[in-house]
Amino acid sequence: MKLKIVKDSNPIMRKRSLPVEMPLSEEDKETLDAMLDYLKKSQDEEYAKKHNIREGVGLAAIQIGLLKRMFVVYFQDEAGNQVQYQLVNPIITETSLRKCALENGEGCLSVDNEHHGLVHRYYKIKMKAFDALQNKDIEISAKGFPAIVLQHEYDHLNGMFFYDHINKNEPDKRLMNEEII
Repeated sequence: MKLKIVKDSNPIMRKRSLPVEMPLSEEDKETLDAMLDYLKKSQDEEYAKKHNIREGVGLAAIQIGLLKRMFVVYFQDEAGNQVQYQLVNPIITETSLRKCALENGEGCLSVDNEHHGLVHRYYKIKMKAFDALQNKDIEISAKGFPAIVLQHEYDHLNGMFFYDHINKNEPDKRLMNEEII
């Protein structure tokens, strides 16, 4: 399955994705596998250069044109552990009062233009979802960078982009209870 990334200029990207029917269809499983494979290959410098794709750590179904509440993530956490999920119908169940932001801002496979500024996120979150990799319902507790990645992808399911969180008047303004990562 060859995936084409939908850009932020496409109106579909602002739509709210629909719940995925359970149990997962074979088509949805194949789609999730293709999405995860895409992320893994995007992090292979040689492959990415050859196929002119950008490195990514997360990919939502809407970014390949499917209005389905599912996304995949693939990255290393701060401790060097490989994190990978194929999340279906995720729900954020808890958030911290404390906030965080990436020092150099966020990027997105669907966004080609630069958007300077701090993207304010919750430092800690809990998320419930069905993980197709483990074939079961799970609850994820994440903080720092992993929490940012999960929130970024979750936003796509609701038609939002990272740059929607940037203060347009003061893009570099830090919050009082914010950690810069």
